Amino acid sequence: MVLNKKGENNMGFLKNYTESSFFGLLKTEYPELIPQIMPHPEIKQNLVSSTTIAAVKYKDGVVIGGDRRATVNGHIVINEHVVKVFKTDDHSAIAIAGTFGPSVKMAKLFQVELEHYEKIEGIPLTLEGKANRLSQLIEQNFPAAIQGLPVMPLYAGYDLDAGHGKIFEYDITGGTFIKPKEEPFSTSGSGGDRAASTMEHFYRDDMNESEAMELMIKALDFAAKKDAATGGTSYIIKSVSRDGVKSLVG
Repeated sequence: MVLNKKGENNMGFLKNYTESSFFGLLKTEYPELIPQIMPHPEIKQNLVSSTTIAAVKYKDGVVIGGDRRATVNGHIVINEHVVKVFKTDDHSAIAIAGTFGPSVKMAKLFQVELEHYEKIEGIPLTLEGKANRLSQLIEQNFPAAIQGLPVMPLYAGYDLDAGHGKIFEYDITGGTFIKPKEEPFSTSGSGGDRAASTMEHFYRDDMNESEAMELMIKALDFAAKKDAATGGTSYIIKSVSRDGVKSLVG
């Protein structure tokens, strides 16, 4: 907790909240500001979905990416330029799949959550701590998820203490799964199975960043050929390493 020169909590104007979670602050002080999206039966079939995303480890970090197509009902293309991969802080990034609106809002809220924590505490969360904060946001969305508005992200980060990249998967309840060393990639979305089969066939554990990027492109290309909901004018691909987050494509 950051204190002023008098040793007082700099957030003392908030009477009921003394922790360092921005999401917790909203729940305690401003619950009306938390996105609460529930589908109406008449519009449920016209919701926009984002599709294929993937993450793959290489020897110095993780490459994370996704296509840029958004669809309605899984086959009607409405946009070829959407952004599904976001830098979340200096050493992590998130890729979103699922219902597009709630997914983007969650990614943006997660960015603020990490920034808020570091400002209040003076240090960043550990990578596992960041992954757990994202889990809490996904859990908050569960009532919407069971009504047809799921958010299914992938989270990739570089663990400065461990000295290697990590990939985190989630289910719709917020359950968190860290990909073990023997499972060096993960995919999600409508074309995820196709992308995974490509990665499984061509992955090598000695790949450098450029080779991991090429594998990501190959996996997304194959997914786009087999899945009508995957595609777009280009891809967005980022690399996460000890040196930080870097845009490789898009």
